[in-house]
Amino acid sequence: MDFADYLLYFQSVLNGELTIHPYENPAYVNYTRLNWARQQRWLKVGELNNELAELIKSIKSGQQWIMITEPWCGDAAHILPFIYKLIQPNPLIRLDLQLRDAPPFLIEHYLTGPKQTRSIPKLIIRNDDGEDLLVWGPRPLACQQLFYRLREEQVDEEETKLQLQNWYNQDKGKSFQQELLTALTLISG
Repeated sequence: MDFADYLLYFQSVLNGELTIHPYENPAYVNYTRLNWARQQRWLKVGELNNELAELIKSIKSGQQWIMITEPWCGDAAHILPFIYKLIQPNPLIRLDLQLRDAPPFLIEHYLTGPKQTRSIPKLIIRNDDGEDLLVWGPRPLACQQLFYRLREEQVDEEETKLQLQNWYNQDKGKSFQQELLTALTLISG
């Protein structure tokens, strides 16, 4: 789905129109509500890395940027707005949002880490021939390291979410954008 359709899907969860799994669970609806606010904030105030924005503008061949996500995913709420803002100036880039928990289950081809988890968000950048040029996700490296450390220390889930949220608030999208800049520079150079 495109970004506009994703926002409609998001709203249907918040309005109680969509109650499929896991949205029959009030906790997931609450996560979705929080993520809507986070996403809207970054769409309004998120600052783009100028070097990255210029590099993306300069892409001269068609690309499909696929993001595997879900409205309940806190990490995605901090990443997707930057992706959306970055690609807007380049009509050669198409954004396709795929739900992790719905067919065609693309996530099964992009599992994370040694335990092969279905972690999201995942950004896949493909050329016009459908070849993967880049796969990124689920979190910026420093945030992922924090996540692993908290798991190792057996910090409870709510405290983990709070610490990750604080990390994203302090980082302001800078780490993700720097990682994307580095990766795109490697594949375009």
